[in-house]
Amino acid sequence: MSTHHHRSTLKQQNKPFKSKHASKSSIKEKAKGRVPISVKRSDPRVPPLPNTAQAKQNRRNQAKQVQKAKRQSLIEATRIFSGVDGAPRIVVIVPLSEDVSARDVVLKLAKCIDEEHSEEAEKEIPEEGIWRIRAERFRSSLQFIILPYGKLVQTLDAAKVADYTILCLSTETEVDSQGDTLLRCLQAQGFPQTIAVVSQPQSTEPKKPNQKTHQNTLKSLLSFTQYFVPSLARVFDLTSTADASTALRSLGEGKPTDVKWRTGRPYLLSEDVAFTPSESGAGDMEGADATKTGTLKVTGVVRGAPFSADRLVYLPGWGDFSIHRIVAAPRRPRGPQGDGTMDVEDKVLSEPGPEADDLVDVNEVDDMANEQTWPTEEEMNGKEASVMDDSIPDATVGTTPKTVKRVPKGTSAYQAAWLLEDEEVDSEDDESDEDPEDEDEDEEGKAVKKGLTLFENMSVDGGDTNKDVDVDEKEEYEDVVEEEQSSKAVAFEDMDMDEEKRQLDSWRARQKEHSTHLAFPDEIDTPMDIPASQRFARYRGLRSFRTSPWDPDENLPRDYAKIFRVGEKEWDSVGRRLMDGGSDGIEPGTRVTVEISNVPEAAFKSWSSKNPFTIFGLHRHEHKQTVVNFTLQRNSEYTEPIRSKDRLILCVGPRRIVVNPLFSQHLRGGAKSANNVHKFERFLREGVTSVGTIYGPMTFGRLPITLLKEAEDGNSLILVATGTLLPPSTTRIISKRIILTGHPIKIHKRTVTIRYMFFNPQDVAYFKPVQLHTKYGKVGHIQESLGTHGYFKAHFDGPVSQMDTVCLALYKRVWPRWSSEWKGNGEAGVHDERMEME
Repeated sequence: MSTHHHRSTLKQQNKPFKSKHASKSSIKEKAKGRVPISVKRSDPRVPPLPNTAQAKQNRRNQAKQVQKAKRQSLIEATRIFSGVDGAPRIVVIVPLSEDVSARDVVLKLAKCIDEEHSEEAEKEIPEEGIWRIRAERFRSSLQFIILPYGKLVQTLDAAKVADYTILCLSTETEVDSQGDTLLRCLQAQGFPQTIAVVSQPQSTEPKKPNQKTHQNTLKSLLSFTQYFVPSLARVFDLTSTADASTALRSLGEGKPTDVKWRTGRPYLLSEDVAFTPSESGAGDMEGADATKTGTLKVTGVVRGAPFSADRLVYLPGWGDFSIHRIVAAPRRPRGPQGDGTMDVEDKVLSEPGPEADDLVDVNEVDDMANEQTWPTEEEMNGKEASVMDDSIPDATVGTTPKTVKRVPKGTSAYQAAWLLEDEEVDSEDDESDEDPEDEDEDEEGKAVKKGLTLFENMSVDGGDTNKDVDVDEKEEYEDVVEEEQSSKAVAFEDMDMDEEKRQLDSWRARQKEHSTHLAFPDEIDTPMDIPASQRFARYRGLRSFRTSPWDPDENLPRDYAKIFRVGEKEWDSVGRRLMDGGSDGIEPGTRVTVEISNVPEAAFKSWSSKNPFTIFGLHRHEHKQTVVNFTLQRNSEYTEPIRSKDRLILCVGPRRIVVNPLFSQHLRGGAKSANNVHKFERFLREGVTSVGTIYGPMTFGRLPITLLKEAEDGNSLILVATGTLLPPSTTRIISKRIILTGHPIKIHKRTVTIRYMFFNPQDVAYFKPVQLHTKYGKVGHIQESLGTHGYFKAHFDGPVSQMDTVCLALYKRVWPRWSSEWKGNGEAGVHDERMEME
């Protein structure tokens, strides 16, 4: 039976409800942004509303004031470059292809400046180095830094002090891997104002190109460069006079774009360098040339922020030094004959005051303040024996020491060199590692070997086996004497097949370890010969990784007494104040001579016209050592595994240091967990942001960082990762996790019998309080031990599948390592350990 209903067309439409007092949201919607006047016009304190003409005049005046302020700020910014004695605009020429000549680019720009003296300029322009020219059209000077192709470190150093960067592209050759790495490093470091140009390749004869094809090539090159520099609008063709003049005008006029990390930091590009040896002539540096120290005098124009003699300066590749004084060095005015030889007296502009920074970078540790334990008689006898056995005297300073090594008979000198290198690396790792379990605890084979070291020198019947060992060593080994060679010497020689196989096995083991870690992260096998309670005595169990309490001041190592601690809020506030440029000193644009004390003579000898000096002023406390944290994003072009504690090169601000960073997880948005505990990562993963941690010099500001790695040939650097500097946090806990796994052999509802996690009942009782979990999300606890082979019964919060795996997670805090200055000559070089590992 159907029900009766009205048709929709005949339904009554009532008016919507209208309230006398509307809601706040409806009033706001109705006003549409208009603000009502809530005061009466009769109030004498309220000025009368202007009429239409007066309001229009007020808007014009306001726009005129804004325009005047912008012009004034532009004049103030470019005042450093204006005038006869103005600072030159530093222009870095970066060739991105092997067939592009940086000198040819400078020559074409110089012809646009002065066509009459182009022949003289062609003779003066060097193939590599610094060349300066006066541009009368723009009332300023241009200082070109001409760089060769493929010099990564030299290009990065020049870009740090440059006002402009010219990327030189080729219409014939594509940008190869070296050019791509160079662009990525410059992008991570921060580009100055950039211009892209195209020049005629050296190998081809000048010819008139097809106009359509040439325009398509320029569009393709523009699309390529905009990936790294999005602000680029066009690519200039220097074969065209109009384009060359436009490119020159963009260099000579206007204000160059500031590099953010350079704001608030004083720096100086050397125009002249002199060295005065000190009277003592001895220092703490190693080597023949490094023992001679003196005063290094660097002349140049102050740029960036005001330069103060109270602050320290940083020399790339040599470290931090104090300033003796700063002397004015104006360009000599022209004499009566107009030859520019008029004498000018030296005027001291700044000298260190009582609040000047010192070179103390670590705290002095008072070991006597700790708990004292009198050494035993055996320890004293062992110390005396080691002193008596040390019969090899120290080598004389400045000589090449000879190395004596016992090697198997028949070993060649080349094989002996490899054996020496391997042993030295192993010894360094053993000395520098605070915990010998850190490196090898995730490898089951090595864990078993460590347990057998206590019994290696013991015979089964208790007899003396040392005599047999000595006889075998005398018969099978011989002494080899070698002289240490320079690190620059490169000699290729085919390896022995055994050595080749050893290196191949090492590489394959590293690849296998990386793939195993990706498939089974943090999982290790429990050793059978060592009790798990002894092997993992330093580890602890956590009920919740994010919320379980962990005291950050618990069991701190001795290195934590050396570093300086600073809070994150204080670091941020000081960094912002310093970036605002509130320091006192010599104003930018002043030509001065900075006299730096106690500089090694080798630093002066490394200077040349092709390799200019750059010095950077440091902020207060930036010499102090602390815990440095930085985010990392792996370079997608680098495919080799990057393990934690690998030797890498960190570029942050003006510094370039050798580091062995610890990798750890980075929480989303940089947030903190309740206990500030972060999981240690054995490898730097792709597509994931991680955090690196080291002991290093304090640096203010969230600066960009670049992580490089020396290539196997030792002649080039590889870009590994990029990131940003984080606040130094000494309370950030990096926890290393290991997972012991067991197999469920018998399942009865929620009660499971597990084996292969432990191998004796004592370990089951020791780890009984630790919570268990499975890979399918079940949680449980150990109930009781079964038998004598480490079997035990556990109870879970739900049924466990036969295909599931039972896990027990343990955690241990790990500590970062010290950093040191990277002394690379050219592309890669040696470094000195500034801190001894405890």
